[in-house]
Amino acid sequence: MEQSKKRHFAKTITWRIIASVTTFLLALFFFKDDPYAKEKATGIAIAEFLLKMVLYYFHESLWYKSNFGLKNRKSEK
Repeated sequence: MEQSKKRHFAKTITWRIIASVTTFLLALFFFKDDPYAKEKATGIAIAEFLLKMVLYYFHESLWYKSNFGLKNRKSEK
């Protein structure tokens, strides 16, 4: 079964949404006594979303190219 770049991208986006909502909720909890808690939590979640989405995409791409832990995978040339 061949995985496409579209699949990697879709996995990246869906995971980032889950992870960023979690980060937002954690930041909101930590800043709960701050009058700007929502603004701070939103800023953290946006920065985290963008940076980690890019990092995850490249991480996933490197793993896709790797044969580590796979049996009977033919090298693609």
